Amino acid sequence: MATSFNISDQNDNVNIYECEVRLKFRIIEDQVAIDERDNSALIETLVDAYAYGDDEYLESLESQIDIHAIQALEASPEMRRQLIRLRNCRKLD
Repeated sequence: MATSFNISDQNDNVNIYECEVRLKFRIIEDQVAIDERDNSALIETLVDAYAYGDDEYLESLESQIDIHAIQALEASPEMRRQLIRLRNCRKLD
């Protein structure tokens, strides 16, 4: 008789979450600096500026955050392996 391994039956202290963040703000920035950055560096710079807060160079307009746990099978194999590792480490504590 074959048994199936169900990841969700393990310790649920560690889960995989899908996060969607929508930020809308105005920022004063050098056009050349924005055009020359790759996408990930630009996102990092903008999120850093937003996290710093409103000042004379940044004006927050809107923010929406949607976070929800997903089933482990919806994640990539790499994330599932990491989840299993983390859950196993917590079992040892």
